[in-house]
Amino acid sequence: MQPNRVLRKLREGQPVLLGTVWTIPHWKIVEMLGIVGYDGVWIEMEHSDTTWEQMSQMILAARATGMEAIVRIPRGSYSNVLRPLEAGATGLLLPHCTGGDDAYEFVRMARFAPIGWRGIGGSVDTRYGSLPLQEYFDWANREILLGVMIERKEAVQDVEAIARVEGLDLLLVGPADLSQSLGVRGEIGHPLLREAVERVADACLRHGKYWAVAGQVPSYAEQMAMGARFFAIVDEMSVLIEGFQRAKALFEAE
Repeated sequence: MQPNRVLRKLREGQPVLLGTVWTIPHWKIVEMLGIVGYDGVWIEMEHSDTTWEQMSQMILAARATGMEAIVRIPRGSYSNVLRPLEAGATGLLLPHCTGGDDAYEFVRMARFAPIGWRGIGGSVDTRYGSLPLQEYFDWANREILLGVMIERKEAVQDVEAIARVEGLDLLLVGPADLSQSLGVRGEIGHPLLREAVERVADACLRHGKYWAVAGQVPSYAEQMAMGARFFAIVDEMSVLIEGFQRAKALFEAE
């Protein structure tokens, strides 16, 4: 049971780099991210048709290359929280957090007592039952990263309560959906969105939580200056589309 690489770097104030696997859920892409040296992989389950089996294979590939596997889960059930954890995920992101109560219930489902009521089962996470369970419970409560997505204006309005939740590590602003909720859909540079990001950052600073933006507005440099250290900087869709476009353009230019 090693320290969570992402949490360790966050605790040390170092930047964390993640690559996202979004629409092509294959363990080889995860392995490539690990070979290149990313700290973790964001496995997308909200906006994808990824199956639980594919998720499990990608988590194993992350573990094999020394990366953390952070899953954005679909909303809907306790099983959606538990399955990635027992498959060996070392981080979860809850989309569309609605406020402090929502964040609290998410943490209770994902943490063991005394913080929560996560069920005691075990699979890949406990090395198939070979780990001393009490040691695993303590490790999991300390080393599994839990984050919520701030994508609704009501979450911004209740951000102080969210940031106070015990056992929560990260508040991650989703600028596209948040712009829609704020009534300025698609206007990622709008002052209302900037104000919301600053409000989240301030609340996290007061309550000892980490924060981030899923995107480059503000720029990565500005986010760093404001205290953010968690960056998902690339996804396999963009890499492939840009590569295909570049190859086509080079051919056509000859």
